Amino acid sequence: MIADTTKAVRAGQSGGPALRRRTRQAALIACLLAPSLLIFLCYRILPLLWNLVISLQEWSPYRPPQWIGFDNYQELLFDDPIFWQAFVNTLWFMASSLVAIAIALGLALLVDTDIRGREIYRTIIFLSYPLMTVAVAIIWRWMYDERVGLFNYVLRGLGIIDQPIPFLQSFAWSLPCAILANIWQILGFYMIITLTGLQSIPQNLYEAAAIDGAAARHRFWRITLPMLRPSLFLCIAVGLLNSISSFDLVYVLTNGGPGHATELLITYIYKLGFVETKFDMAASVTVVLFVLLIAIAWFANRLSGGNAGAVVAD
Repeated sequence: MIADTTKAVRAGQSGGPALRRRTRQAALIACLLAPSLLIFLCYRILPLLWNLVISLQEWSPYRPPQWIGFDNYQELLFDDPIFWQAFVNTLWFMASSLVAIAIALGLALLVDTDIRGREIYRTIIFLSYPLMTVAVAIIWRWMYDERVGLFNYVLRGLGIIDQPIPFLQSFAWSLPCAILANIWQILGFYMIITLTGLQSIPQNLYEAAAIDGAAARHRFWRITLPMLRPSLFLCIAVGLLNSISSFDLVYVLTNGGPGHATELLITYIYKLGFVETKFDMAASVTVVLFVLLIAIAWFANRLSGGNAGAVVAD
């Protein structure tokens, strides 16, 4: 009995300094994180909550706000065809990121081999990414131009067409043209990320699979793709954000036209808020866009195994 009491007292004495040390470490970490968390709260969380409040009101800078509940969302979902056009176009932009990732993976596999001048190829492919988006939009707008554009010049020179194609003025061509420009700009980033992932795969895995008689396609599906899962998830996450925030590219390239053929949710938010001064409707579209982003990010995380971004303790 006395021995047990002595052991408990010693355990308490030994645990006291450790507990105080952990408390000081936690306090230090909290002090270091406090400025960043405060900035995040002020510039992210509070504006998001205020945006949600505005979406539930009839809000205008010219008159007092009135609480109307979900009327703005009802108008969006049932009485606003432009919203659905922008919603579908945004989904097409998101889906195009998967095409860009697939192309980038093929290019990464190509430049990862022992081909001559592969460093030059990597540089050329990556050059599109550091360019300013506005500059990219201006370049592609010139190439799509009906009178002096590069594409029409080449197509007419090859005898494929007789009359120039109004790419950016056509309801059928404008959205694919905008998507193509977006893919071209982000392709270099995807290629670098997937190339880094390829170079981090241990070569002994391929050697062991080759000794076992596995074909090249089996090595790709069984080794390359599973080992590239973190890199591919990063590309998907960046692709989703890039597709949602492609305001400057679409605004300079087509301004959402012709009509609303290339309208995205982000450009529609701008027009509702700063052109039509319908800030309540713009806030409602923003909430829908945020929910869409969360849903797709969750789905992408599930596809990656459900633990993307998790920290594994040693």
